[in-house]
Amino acid sequence: MSDQSTHNNSAPTRKELRLAILHILLAALGFAFMTFFIRISGDLPTMEKAFFRNFVALFIAIYTLFKKKVSFKVVESAKLSMFLRCFFGTTGLIANFWAIDHLGIADANMLNKLSPFFAIIMSYFIMKEIPNKVDWLCVILAFTGALFIIKPGLGFASFPALVGLYGGFGAGTAYAYVHKMGKLGQPGPAIVFYFSLFSCLLTLPFMIVQWVPMAPWQLGCLIMAGISAAVGQFNITAAYQLAPAKSISVFDYTQVIFAAILGFLFLSEVPDVLSFIGYAVIILAAVFKWEYNRRKSD
Repeated sequence: MSDQSTHNNSAPTRKELRLAILHILLAALGFAFMTFFIRISGDLPTMEKAFFRNFVALFIAIYTLFKKKVSFKVVESAKLSMFLRCFFGTTGLIANFWAIDHLGIADANMLNKLSPFFAIIMSYFIMKEIPNKVDWLCVILAFTGALFIIKPGLGFASFPALVGLYGGFGAGTAYAYVHKMGKLGQPGPAIVFYFSLFSCLLTLPFMIVQWVPMAPWQLGCLIMAGISAAVGQFNITAAYQLAPAKSISVFDYTQVIFAAILGFLFLSEVPDVLSFIGYAVIILAAVFKWEYNRRKSD
């Protein structure tokens, strides 16, 4: 990856934009597998799931730092951004996992899919990046497609829904800070390392208090969830370092499609007509955004 400090305030090049989109698609696939393994891991406490999701990623991040000979050092100007990325990312993750247990998978996922909206909004306050009408149109289109697929219930007027909403806000805000750190020259593997470490330290005391013994297959599911999360985390970090949220966030909605494919292949979940409409709308939004980015860079 190129030195992020070389393009502090310039728009991403065409190559960087394409690479960012590839990274966010790989991240969506990784997070879809993470959700799948978390779902089949059974009835375990939220903090236990959250800890293992990050514990595996922590070791992968340490291995990556040593292999690539990347420093653990945080750039002086990025220290506050690093803390805020860790804080919002971790609390958002816990909120999302808690909402899944108390609100239902469909409603919780729908609320979590607000994160691209929040990423664009918070990027304005954090980076002064102003989205245009096409940026908003594509994200709204993709979110509408997600609604068709997820089909939320009537649980939004509830406390768990507010927790789930914070999950989306936390994730979106964290992505905005990742982009800011990329412009400040902070290496991606170090961002993943400190996020994973922060998450483990925050969830560990709660996990110890609420510990529920796991069967070997459940441990295997959580380890796979952690590996999948690491794939997602490294790629989402690389994506938002390379390009702003307004340019790539629409592609994050492909996670819903990947999750549906996994559900069909392994859980015998057959999509209905509304779901297929949703898939078509998300793909349309992504293709339109891709073409718009391509023409804009010509």
